[in-house]
Amino acid sequence: MFCVACGKAVQEADRFCPSCGKSSQAVPLMPRQGRIAGHVRMLGILWIALSAFRMIPALVLLAIFRKHFPFPGGEAMPMFVLGLMRMIGYALLASGILGIMAGWGLLQRQTWARMLAIVLGCIGLVDMPFGTALGVYTLWVLLPAESEQEYKKLAAD
Repeated sequence: MFCVACGKAVQEADRFCPSCGKSSQAVPLMPRQGRIAGHVRMLGILWIALSAFRMIPALVLLAIFRKHFPFPGGEAMPMFVLGLMRMIGYALLASGILGIMAGWGLLQRQTWARMLAIVLGCIGLVDMPFGTALGVYTLWVLLPAESEQEYKKLAAD
């Protein structure tokens, strides 16, 4: 066996050429990175960011409508409006918390986070424009069958 760099004879057991020091072993190629490996981290960050922004109006609604909030004319607000605003605030708060959980789970490569992100991505499709964009991106990355297999490998590592 001969060295590919200098042409000197090399023993089979030698790992390096005694003359030039070049490795006589084949250098392993870098492992091929999968389709979703780079996208999962970005998805986690985007879910956390969008959910944090979604929680701002939720907290404002819950702070303003915690008690009987008077209209500017001094009249008391009807109870159904107060209840409706609280319900919207709690819905936004719940979706924000779930989105932060999905983002954190994706960053930590938790097995449950993929399905939660897919469900939230489907629900977010109606939330124009950012929810729609994030929902499409989430479904594009996580929904295909080969993505499921690759995500399971990422979660196992």
